[in-house]
Amino acid sequence: MSSSKLYKAQMAAYNREERYSILDAVNVLKAMPHVKFDETVDLAIKLGVDTRKSDQTVRGAVALPRGTGKAVKVCVVADGAQAEEAKAAGADIVGYEDVVEKIKGNWTDFDILIATPDAMKLVRPLGRQLGPRGLMPNPKTGTVTDSVGNAVKEAKAGRAEFRADRGGCVHVPCGKLSFDAEAIVENINAVVDALDKAKPATSKGTYFISCTVSSTMSPGVKINTKELVRVK
Repeated sequence: MSSSKLYKAQMAAYNREERYSILDAVNVLKAMPHVKFDETVDLAIKLGVDTRKSDQTVRGAVALPRGTGKAVKVCVVADGAQAEEAKAAGADIVGYEDVVEKIKGNWTDFDILIATPDAMKLVRPLGRQLGPRGLMPNPKTGTVTDSVGNAVKEAKAGRAEFRADRGGCVHVPCGKLSFDAEAIVENINAVVDALDKAKPATSKGTYFISCTVSSTMSPGVKINTKELVRVK
């Protein structure tokens, strides 16, 4: 089936105007015709924030309770006891000046880079290389920390970062299409809770404006935003 035929078949498989519950939206997504590879499930949410204002940025990370479905290669820049802690937690690459020198040589064979606060004096000058790739450690995402063991374990178990773009939109992977619907829903709920906690105090009015769930090769299925509002 060509991509255009596939897309038309997917569009015909559901009501494009309806706003579904989270579980129903995931079930609709899974019931669509799909390509042969295991697609990533993506949650897209439009937030009621103005990211041009420094006090309305939304950025962070969330440990997905059911994982990402992807093997993650973790690199840690630390020394001494913290380096040993990172190794014990299962980090794939652990080093200090040696790792930084490799990155300076344009080596980025890892998915997540974690650094201790002390190590950031070495890592910070690498911003031009790491920033565009989304690999720069940041305290807001838990990748600049003294608790490197916990950070490595979270990254390995399944961790997703989020950041609102200029339009206030957030895109977060929530697992694989092969996951059970309940597992995807559990991951989505974890992401929504993390976004709710990250809501800027200066954000007024509706916070969750719109929401869709899609897979790598599918159109988006709309979710009823009333389901995203958590009882305080």
